[in-house]
Amino acid sequence: MNTLNDQPSQPDADDTSEAHPGQRDRVDGCPGSRRVHIAADGAIGRLRFPGGLLPAPGFAVLADLADNFGDGDIHFTSRGNLQIRGIRNASGFADAAEEERLVPYPSHDRVRNILQSPMTGRVGGRADVSQMVKDFDAALCADESLASLPGRTLFAFDDGRGDVLAEAPDLGLVALGDDEVELIIGGVASGVVVTQEHAVDAVMEATRQWAQQRGTAWRVAEADATVDLAGAVVDALGDGAQWREPSTLADFSPAGRPEKPVGWIEQPDGLISLAAGLRFGILPARLARAIAQTQTTVHVTPWYSLIMHDLQEEVAEQVVRVMAPNGLIFDRKSSWLKVTACTGRPGCEKSLADTRGDAAHAIAAGKLPDGRVHFSGCERRCGRPKGGYFDYLATGDGEYDVTSVD
Repeated sequence: MNTLNDQPSQPDADDTSEAHPGQRDRVDGCPGSRRVHIAADGAIGRLRFPGGLLPAPGFAVLADLADNFGDGDIHFTSRGNLQIRGIRNASGFADAAEEERLVPYPSHDRVRNILQSPMTGRVGGRADVSQMVKDFDAALCADESLASLPGRTLFAFDDGRGDVLAEAPDLGLVALGDDEVELIIGGVASGVVVTQEHAVDAVMEATRQWAQQRGTAWRVAEADATVDLAGAVVDALGDGAQWREPSTLADFSPAGRPEKPVGWIEQPDGLISLAAGLRFGILPARLARAIAQTQTTVHVTPWYSLIMHDLQEEVAEQVVRVMAPNGLIFDRKSSWLKVTACTGRPGCEKSLADTRGDAAHAIAAGKLPDGRVHFSGCERRCGRPKGGYFDYLATGDGEYDVTSVD
C-alpha cells in the first residue's frame, strides 16, 4: 500500500490490468448523443467532431447544452471528443444537439472517432491531411454497413509528425511526404503505402474489412487482424498500393513521443495559434462562451487541450490576458499539464477515491514524481495516457498503489 508520499514501484510482471481480450461478451459502452452512459452523477452524452475541428461559435452551443442539461461543464476525452455529464433529460439533450446540427449523421454518431494532427496545414508536418479527414468522414457516413462499428474504433490522420499516430489508432494514415501516405493498422504504420489519390479508398477498404472480420472485438490490435487487413487493402487497390518496410514512430518523432502543442504558436501566414490545456480536461460553460467570442476555428485535441487557430496577434494577446487567469493553461511548464485523472468520486460509482481532488491536493503539495502521472479510481484506469507514466491506482479513500508504467 502506498500513500501520496511514497515513491513509485515497478509493476508486477504478471500485471494484466491493461490487457485486452480478443473477444468481448458485451457491446462497448461508449456513449453518443442518444445512446448515453449512466454514471453516478447522471447520464453522459458524447459529441464527436471529426478531425477535432469546431468553429468557435459552436462552443456557445456546447455551453448551453452543459447548462441546460448537464453539470455546467464540458468534459474533454482522450479521443478528442466532448462530453456532457450529469444529464437528467437524455432525450431532450439529444434533440437539442441534433437541432443545433452537432450530430449531422445520427446513424453513425458513435463511429465518427477521427483524429487529425492539430497543426496540419498551418505549422509543420509533411503534408496537409485536413481534406482527407473530410473526405473520409463523408465516405464513412455514406456506408450504412459501417454504422454498427464499435464506438471504440479510433481513426487518425497524421501529417507526418507522429502526434496522433502515438495515440495508437485502429486505422488511418500517416504522411510520408507531399503525395505518399502509409496506412495505419492496429496502432502502427503497416508498410502499405499509397498516394494521396488512393488514401481515403485505402482506409475505407481497411474499415470495411475490419467490420466484416472483427467478430465481437472492439479494437483491431486485440483481434490480431493487422496482417489480414493490410493484405485486403493491397489486393483491393492493386497497383495503387505497394509494400515497404513499415515505419516506426521514431521515424516521425526522434524522441518517440511527439511534443504536444501548448502556448503561443506563430503561423507562417503571420497569424497565431494558441494551444491551451485544461485541468482534468474540464471546460466550464462560462469559459466556453468566451472562446465562442473569438469567432475562429478551434481544434479539440486528444490531450485534454484545445487550439484556437488563425488569430490576429493583438487578439491572441487579449485571449491570453483574459483566459489564462480563468482556467486555460498556456504555460507548457505547468504541473497541471502532466497530471490526468479519471472522473473518480462522486461521479463514478466504481471509484474508490476522489481522484481529481487527491490529484489537485498532490499538485499543490508538490508530492508527485517528475513526469506524467495518472490517477485512477479503479482497475479500469479510464483515461490513462499513452506511453510512460506513473500510475496512481486507488485502493481506498486517499490511498493509492503507485507504479511506473513504460
